[in-house]
Amino acid sequence: MRPLSPNMADPSRPAQSKLSPGAVRQIGFLPLLAIFYGYTAGGPFGYEEIFSGSGPGMALLFLTFVPFFWSIPISFASAEMNGILPVQGGFYRWSRAAFGDFWGFQCGWWNWTGTFLLNSLYGVLFMDYVKDYIAITPNEKWAGAALVLILIAAMNARGIQVAGWLAIALQVAIFIPVVWLCAVSIFHWHYNPILPFVPPGRPFGSVFGKGLALAMWDYAGYEQLSSCTAEMKDPQRTFVRVLAWNTPMNILTYTLPATLALAVLGNWQVWDTGYIVTASRLIGGPALGVAMLAASIIGVASLSNGTILYTTRIPAAMAEDGYLPAWLGKIHPRYGTPVRAIAVSTVVYCVLAKFPVTDLVNIYIWTRIATSMMTVLAAWQLRRKMPEAHRQFKIPWGKFGLLCVIVLPAALCAVKVYYSEPIVFHWAPVLLALGPIAYVVLRYAFKLRPQPL
Repeated sequence: MRPLSPNMADPSRPAQSKLSPGAVRQIGFLPLLAIFYGYTAGGPFGYEEIFSGSGPGMALLFLTFVPFFWSIPISFASAEMNGILPVQGGFYRWSRAAFGDFWGFQCGWWNWTGTFLLNSLYGVLFMDYVKDYIAITPNEKWAGAALVLILIAAMNARGIQVAGWLAIALQVAIFIPVVWLCAVSIFHWHYNPILPFVPPGRPFGSVFGKGLALAMWDYAGYEQLSSCTAEMKDPQRTFVRVLAWNTPMNILTYTLPATLALAVLGNWQVWDTGYIVTASRLIGGPALGVAMLAASIIGVASLSNGTILYTTRIPAAMAEDGYLPAWLGKIHPRYGTPVRAIAVSTVVYCVLAKFPVTDLVNIYIWTRIATSMMTVLAAWQLRRKMPEAHRQFKIPWGKFGLLCVIVLPAALCAVKVYYSEPIVFHWAPVLLALGPIAYVVLRYAFKLRPQPL
C-alpha cells in the first residue's frame, strides 16, 4: 500500500473526497441524529421476542448493558479515527489506511453486500404489516415491497438534506404514540416488569445466547455514521455529538416502553415481533393500537432510509478509490449523491424482496461483526502507524481503554458466532468468502487498480 497522503492525516482539513466542492451537500446535527437514530433504532419495534425468549429480567439487563460492551466501544473507536481521518467512506477507508488494500476492500465489500439482505427485508416487513389488513397475493406483496424501496431510494437520491428532514418527520410521527403508550402505562402498573429474570425450566445457555444475539442486533452498526463524513457540517464535532446522543436514546427506546407495558400486562410469555402494537391496543384502546401500528410501519421506512444512505456511500467511495468501476462512484451534479450506487443497490434490494430472506438475514450479522471488528482493530493499528497525529477525540483511559474497545466487542462477537443457527454456519462463511473472490476478480480479471489514499 502506498503511504498516506499528508492531507489524510491533517485534521484541520475538511472531510476528504473526490467530490467537487459544488457537489457536496451538508447537514447539521439534528437531521444527522434523526437519520442515525432511525438507522440504529427507529422506535421500539422488531425486538420484542427478546422478552419471551430470555425472560423480562435478562432481556432488560441485555438491553441496558450490552451497549457498554458493543456500541459504545465502537463509537469510541470511530470518534478517535474520525478525529484524525475525517474522510467520506469512514470506517472502510480507516480499515484501508490501517491494514492495506486487501483488507480495506473486504471491509467495504462485506458491508455493502451484507446489507442487500438487510434492506430487502425492510421492504418485505413493510408489506407484512399491510397484508394483515389488506388481502394481497405473493406477487402483489413483492411489487409493494419493491415500490416502497424504490420510493425511499428516490427520495434518498435527491440529497442528504431530503433524507435528513424526512428522517426528522418520520421520527416525530413515531415518538407521538410511543410517548402516549408510556404516559398511559404509568397509571396502570400492576406487575414487577423484571420478573421472572429468566424463563422457568429453560436451559440457561439457549436463553443467554438468544438474548445476547438480539441485543447485539439492536445495537449494531454504529460505525456506519462515518460513511457520510463529507456530508456533515463541522464533521469532527458533529460526529461525536451524534454518537453521544444516540446511545442513550436507543437505550431508552428499547427499555422504557417495554418495561412500562410489561408492568401493566405481565404477559412476557406471549411477546413476539411486533407485539408492542398489540400491547398498545390492550393498554390504551383501539386508537393507540392504530397509532402504534402506523408508527411501526413508519419505523420500517426510517430504517430503510438510513440503511440506503449509509450503505450506498461505501461502494461510491470504493469506486473513487479504484476498487469498483468508476461509473459506480459518479456523484449527481445537482443532488450531490451517488445516484448510480443507490440505483444498483435498489435493484438488488427489489430482486431479493421476492425471496424469503427473513431467515437468511441472520447471515448478515456475520458481515456486521467482521466490519465492526475491523473498525476497532483499525483504531489500534492507526495508533501504531500514526502515533503523533493529533486526535481531536481520543479513546479514554489510555492503553487500557483501547484494549477494552477491542476485547469487549470481540468477546460478544465470539459468543454470538458460537450460538449461531446451523443455517448461519452453513451460509455466512460463503458470504464472507465472496469478498476475497471479488477482490481477485476485480483487480486481476478487470484490471482495476486501487488509487492511493
